[in-house]
Amino acid sequence: MLRRSRFIILALLPVLLAYLLHPFVPQGDIRLILHVVGIGGCILALIALVTGAPRVQAALRSRREEADRAHAERKQINHLFRMTEMLQSANGYPDANAVLEATISSLLDGFGAALYVFNNSRDRLELSGAWHWPMDEALRPMLTPAQCWALKRGKWHLNADTRGALRCEHHLSGISVLELPMAAHGEIQGLLKIATGRDDPVAELKRIQPLAAVIADAMSLAVSNIALREKLRTQALRDPLTGLYNRRYMEDALSRYAGLTERSGTPLSVIMIDLDHFKKLNDEFGHAVGDAVLRETASTIMSALRTSDVACRYGGEELLVILPECGIAEASAKAEILRERIEALSTTHDAKISASFGVASMPESTRSVADLLGLADAALYQAKGDGRNRVVAAPSREMPMLPLAAE
Repeated sequence: MLRRSRFIILALLPVLLAYLLHPFVPQGDIRLILHVVGIGGCILALIALVTGAPRVQAALRSRREEADRAHAERKQINHLFRMTEMLQSANGYPDANAVLEATISSLLDGFGAALYVFNNSRDRLELSGAWHWPMDEALRPMLTPAQCWALKRGKWHLNADTRGALRCEHHLSGISVLELPMAAHGEIQGLLKIATGRDDPVAELKRIQPLAAVIADAMSLAVSNIALREKLRTQALRDPLTGLYNRRYMEDALSRYAGLTERSGTPLSVIMIDLDHFKKLNDEFGHAVGDAVLRETASTIMSALRTSDVACRYGGEELLVILPECGIAEASAKAEILRERIEALSTTHDAKISASFGVASMPESTRSVADLLGLADAALYQAKGDGRNRVVAAPSREMPMLPLAAE
C-alpha cells in the first residue's frame, strides 16, 4: 500500500513541476510538456495499481480466511452448547454415548473415540462405548488407573507411535492415541481416548487436542451426574450392609416374575434363607463379626446364582432368592449348594456358621404368588424344627413337605 502511494506521488510530481515552470516557458512548449507529463503520470499510476493489486488480493484473501475460521469456531461453539444441553437430559450411559458419538462425527470427522467410566467400586474403568475406532487396535474391556499416565497425572497424554515416547502400560498397539482424563467435582470420572487413521497422526492429534479437551470436560459433567443418579438408585434399591436388593425391590421383582409365570407357564421358585443361631453369634463374637458374616453370606450366595436370579435381604438375618424359570427340584439342588458354601464359612471365622433353607415353587407348590412366600417360610421353619442346617422343600399340591438334606 505504501509503495503504491509513492508511485502516485511520483506521477503527480511532473505535473507540479510543469505548473511551477509555466511563467518561464513559452506557451507551445508548455503544452508539449503537459502532454508528456500527463502520459508519464498515467503510466506511473498504472504501474502503481498493477504492483499494488496482488497485495490487495492477499489482504482480501487473509480477511476471507479469518472470516471462515471465525464462522467455523462459531459452529463448533454452537455444537458444543447443543451437546451440553443434550447431555443434561441423558438418563444413562447409553444416552451419553449417543450424544458423544454424534459430536465426534460432527466436530472430529476422521477421528475415532472410546469412552471408559469407573465401575461402582472405582478400582477399574470399563469400556462404555467406542465409535469409528481404527481396526488395527482392539480396545481393552477394562483398565486400571495405575496403568494410565493420563489418569495418574490428571492431564492429557499422547501415546505416540514414535521412538522414545512414553506410553501407558495398557497401551500395547502400534497406533497413536490421545487420552484425556474427565474430571468433575474434584474427581476423575472417566477417560476419553481419541485416535485417527490419517497420515502423521501425532500432529493431527496435537492439532485437535484443545477441542477434544473441551468435549472431555463437557462429558465429565454428564458422567458425574449419571454416576450420582446410579448411586442414589442403588442406595434406594439395595441393602447397604450386604449389597443385596432390599425388600421393596424384592416385592416388585417377585410380582413381575410371577406375572410372567402365569402368562407363559414357566416355573418360578423362591429360596428362603435364615442364618442359624445368629443372635448367639452376635452375643459371643460381637456385631462386627455378625455383620461380616452377613456380608460374606451375601457374597457367597451371589457367586452361585445366575444373572437372571435375584437375591434380597428379606429382613434381619433372613435372605430370599428368586429363581425365574426354575422348578422346585433345581431350586432345592441350588439351595443345597448354598447350604454347603455357607457352612464352609465356619473355618474362616472360627465359629459355627450355618443356615436353614425353605424352598417353594410355582406352579408345583401353589398357583398363587400370594401363597408362595408363605409356603417357603413354612418350609424354612420346618427345617429349623428338624435341627437346622438343612433344606426343606414345600410340598406339592399332592404330597407332604419333606426334608431334602440333614445335618
